[in-house]
Amino acid sequence: MTRPPKSNAELVAPLGPARSHSFLLSMSRRGHEAFAATPEADESFPVEPSAEAVKTRVRAVAQFLRRMLRLCRAHTVEFFTQGLWEKMVALAPETVLEALSGERLQRLLEEPPSQRPLEEAADGCDFSSIFCKNSQKLVNVRAFALAAKYYSMPNLGVCTSLEEMLKILNSRQQPQSDVEMKTDDFMNNKKSHEVQLMSALVDGIAKYNGLNQVIDLGSGKGYLSSFLSMQYNLKVYGIDSSNTNTHGANERNRKLKKHWRAYQSRARANVRGQVLEEEKERPEQDKEKCKVNISEKLLSTNNSLQRQAQVATPDSVLFETADVFTDSDISITNKQYELPSGAQLQLYENDISENMFLNILPADAVEMDCSPKSNCRELCEEEKERRKMASLKAKASRSKEANIYSPLTSYITAETELSDIVTDLEDCVMVGLHTCGDLAPSTLRIFTSKPEIKAVCSVGCCYHLLSEEHETQKGDFQGTWGFPMCQNLKEEAWFCGRNARMAACLALERVAVGQVLPTESLFYRAVLQVIIEEFYGVNRSDRNIGKVFSKSSSFLDYVRKSLKKLELDESKISDSLIMEYFGKYKHRMNELEAFNMLKVVLGPCIEALILLDRLCYLKEQDNLAWSGLVKLFDPIKSPRCYAIVAMKKQTFHMQPNC
Repeated sequence: MTRPPKSNAELVAPLGPARSHSFLLSMSRRGHEAFAATPEADESFPVEPSAEAVKTRVRAVAQFLRRMLRLCRAHTVEFFTQGLWEKMVALAPETVLEALSGERLQRLLEEPPSQRPLEEAADGCDFSSIFCKNSQKLVNVRAFALAAKYYSMPNLGVCTSLEEMLKILNSRQQPQSDVEMKTDDFMNNKKSHEVQLMSALVDGIAKYNGLNQVIDLGSGKGYLSSFLSMQYNLKVYGIDSSNTNTHGANERNRKLKKHWRAYQSRARANVRGQVLEEEKERPEQDKEKCKVNISEKLLSTNNSLQRQAQVATPDSVLFETADVFTDSDISITNKQYELPSGAQLQLYENDISENMFLNILPADAVEMDCSPKSNCRELCEEEKERRKMASLKAKASRSKEANIYSPLTSYITAETELSDIVTDLEDCVMVGLHTCGDLAPSTLRIFTSKPEIKAVCSVGCCYHLLSEEHETQKGDFQGTWGFPMCQNLKEEAWFCGRNARMAACLALERVAVGQVLPTESLFYRAVLQVIIEEFYGVNRSDRNIGKVFSKSSSFLDYVRKSLKKLELDESKISDSLIMEYFGKYKHRMNELEAFNMLKVVLGPCIEALILLDRLCYLKEQDNLAWSGLVKLFDPIKSPRCYAIVAMKKQTFHMQPNC
């Protein structure tokens, strides 16, 4: 992997259109033999952005955002009370909305960015063409949008293509099977898209590094964990802090069970169609040879399906709670395919037991719900201890087995000792699919500090939940801060602020294709704040009223419910006065919509700074063989689409996996 350093412009080209899921998955499904290799010695591995190049981009984006964050740090709740439009924008709202309309915004996203050297761009950016020199108000929407585009992740030259990653990761491995599990029947489109692509990458990383164990942090309902275990024969521990994710488990089980039967039928139907086509095309003298080939193909398909069944249903699935451990045994029965004599080929259905997949996605995907209706808490201490010891023994006996999915419940921080949670922790890859807030940076810190974690693949989300060292007063937080992570931003005492981090969560690509911003609900809240300050004399704007808008039939109803929630005497204000406030500001709703569009355009730049901060932190470590950013998902389907990927320096020895 070691190569002479390239210029910043040559590092990694901007990503092109992603190929289909089936192509990516076909490259990912490989054999289970590890190989003798070191990532740093692999000359074919994708060129990673150098530490200095990443630092350069961090500095450039940070410098750009220093001038821009004033827009995003403003609180929408205070839009009217603080006169934000008049203070920050010197244009009519119609002008902004027209420039950033769906069609024009799409064309803007497709337009090639400026080719200025990135290290010079921050200093050379002509801010005078964007903001008035005297008033500092925005005067040029197009220049603003083009500059923001230039400092967003797709144009920073630090991303590695997912296709390139998979091609290299799987280059030395043999194909495993043509059988492909489909997820559409038991996941929504977004989750299916995410799970298929991320599991393909994780499997490639694991096999490339000779690893079989995966730790999935923030595993939620277990979608990714289950798929990694079933499709890729990996031993997965899914760790999540909440027991509320168990509520939809029964429905998921039903869908998965239905999916599995349909999946098997489709696999057999595909083979049948191929068999008949081959029979038609073969000359008469090749009939006997054809029958032999067909027999082998059917037997191979049957064995493949059986392997999938065995992967999906280990001897027992561990259910673990704070007080009780139980095991759920699953039995499997199969009939071998038989080829009847005669030219007409028929495929026999497998006699798979009705309960075969009852526990593929365990009903207790995280902590079991010990509600008052349950008798869990009524168990005597001796029984609890007996069950616990039985479960631990069963767990120990399975510790060397592959394809086990064990859901666990624990709250993870950067200081968490994984060996206290996973008793058979071994060399492994740590993953996180849309880990919220501080869990994403904690994942990276655990990776760099624990020798057992050999690789990491992390996709973060919920940037507004990040803790920032320089945002709050010292002493307000005990622990490790989520942002910044890298030394450069720490030394500059950099902070974004919660409102700016909220903007980083917005989905520019979705808005560009027609997704509507929640302008009316934001407008209601901004006018409510005017009422609260002018009529009630309360100047605080940080009070959260929750989802009152979705439960309200009108603005009047919204105000009444909100005042009650804020514990203000709603009887003091009349209906007519409430509607008078509404009428006073109704014609200015487009100002709020235009202001939020400016935030949407700037959001990807803030996300870029957060992601570059994490990558720069990894570049500061001296034990990594490779680290980079991979654009993993389609941003329209899944806006938080970038994965941080890193692998440690190590030597792997050939050892076939069972």
